[in-house]
Amino acid sequence: MSSDATPNSVLPSAAPGKASPEQLTGSQSVVRTLELLGVTDVFGLPGGAILPIYDAIVDSSKIRHILVRHEQGGGHAAEGYASASNKVGVAMATSGPGATNLVTAIMDAHMDSVPVVFITGQVFSTLMGTDAFQEADIVGITMPITKHSFLVKRVEDIPATIAAAYHIAGTGRPGPVLVDITKDAQQNTAPFVWPPKVDLPGYRPITKAHGKQILAAAQLLVESKKPVLYVGGGVIRSRASQELLELAEAIGAPVVTTLMARGAFPDSHQQHLGMPGMHGTVPAVLALQESDLIVSLGARFDDRVTGNTSLFAPNAKIVHVDVDPAEISKIRVADVPIVGDAKDVIVDLTAAFQDASASSGAPDLVEWWTYLNGLREEFPLGYSETSDGLLAPQYVIKRIGELTGPEAIYTAGVGQHQMWAAQFIKYERPNSWLNSGGAGTMGYSVPAAMGAKVAQPDRVVWAIDGDGCFQMTNQELATSTLNDIPIKVAIINNSSLGMVRQWQTLFYDGRYSNTDLNTGHDTVRVPDFVKLAEAYGALGIRVTKEEEVDAAIKLALETNDRPVVIDFVVSADAMVWPMVPQGVSNSYVQYARDHSPAFGEE
Repeated sequence: MSSDATPNSVLPSAAPGKASPEQLTGSQSVVRTLELLGVTDVFGLPGGAILPIYDAIVDSSKIRHILVRHEQGGGHAAEGYASASNKVGVAMATSGPGATNLVTAIMDAHMDSVPVVFITGQVFSTLMGTDAFQEADIVGITMPITKHSFLVKRVEDIPATIAAAYHIAGTGRPGPVLVDITKDAQQNTAPFVWPPKVDLPGYRPITKAHGKQILAAAQLLVESKKPVLYVGGGVIRSRASQELLELAEAIGAPVVTTLMARGAFPDSHQQHLGMPGMHGTVPAVLALQESDLIVSLGARFDDRVTGNTSLFAPNAKIVHVDVDPAEISKIRVADVPIVGDAKDVIVDLTAAFQDASASSGAPDLVEWWTYLNGLREEFPLGYSETSDGLLAPQYVIKRIGELTGPEAIYTAGVGQHQMWAAQFIKYERPNSWLNSGGAGTMGYSVPAAMGAKVAQPDRVVWAIDGDGCFQMTNQELATSTLNDIPIKVAIINNSSLGMVRQWQTLFYDGRYSNTDLNTGHDTVRVPDFVKLAEAYGALGIRVTKEEEVDAAIKLALETNDRPVVIDFVVSADAMVWPMVPQGVSNSYVQYARDHSPAFGEE
């Protein structure tokens, strides 16, 4: 992940002219600092402890503040903004419940390495520790799920602290940083000094890898008969997609892209095997499992990819590239550990491989590709038609992707629709697929789509959501309508918590405990998503028949004066296949293929 900035490189010079520093209140200092850092969009919700900052925002001509309807939505919007634009997102909230409502989004950003600065108001410093009204130790609460959490009690410290937070969030392994500012620090005045001195002892992200390790990795690649490039979200965060393409084509090795890396390597490329993991393609899963060398680029060997870790890729040597040294050998011991920025490492590794293959000969991967291409032919990604007369959700999502195209941005909530969106939409470029991977946060999709649309207003943005996820943050449709953010929302409505229901079907003997979202109202829609959309000022459409799907999607694409919500009524019995159950070997995917009619059907 990219880290080419030094602490002061993010600090542009202030405009010349005044001999002595201007006296500003702390709140004015916050706004001025954000302006000088280049921040143009902020998502937030005011309250008593952050009111001085909101008063100062009124005077800013450079910052667009978008008033959300819930702080969690503001946090996810800032994530979507950051993920779509490669910029640092910013979200604001007041103290107490305002700050704690941000915690889910902070954790989400932490798990998926999303650069966001969260600014919260805090009670007066003289009241801290007294259980004052709306007091919460948000610094303590968020310390485990941020790169750093700052508490600011002095007005003089505001510029340097926010500048440091911005730098930390966007460099090294990106992530969330919290800045909690007491109300008296916001109200007091001090000279505004810019650029401030940013002193971060010990924070020196390593971007350039050790040359000896690069050479060792290149030699393993030359010697390998069954290599795989295991690509994670770090490649997208480091903006290394073009470099990855050059490396992959130089080696000729297969590429798999994780849930967080969809789009890092073009789906249309002949070397791409798809997504690995619990719901990955059979070729991608077995390529990792049966490889003799895994080159992990910005991936972390999480449990959804490895299955039972002790049984994962038993014959593979590991080259592990990550900007965060804490990830190296955390789960799978690396034979060649490489700490560095993915972009820099990939460039060096490509050159080293070309040199090594020139002297030792290029690896012979013909047999490996013969096997993998056989898997692709035998086990194409497919789905079963429904038996209840309702829509197949996979078909709906596939048509959204086909009619919209690869230049759009697609966000997803969490569950079955997320997996189907990862599987059946073709991603050709980075930053086109946004989802909650590590945290698995229901409610992510709509506000993240809203943030992505603010960052990339000229792109079509789809929120592909489940009816369960949608009901957690759909209030942000009001934000979208009132702020002219015309996102498209596709509700994959199976009247249930689909992924939980799938697990209940497979592992709990079909005992559907509290996963039916419409219990006792089979003839009444609760809520009626079309009416709900209309109440929020959006265009509401319901689709129940396959022949209606394309027309609804086309109408949504043609409607750009307001948000659009399409209620796709789909079968509750649809399953996400393939599936490697939790805790077993990835070799299980072959057994599952032989015992499930859903695998490989077109």
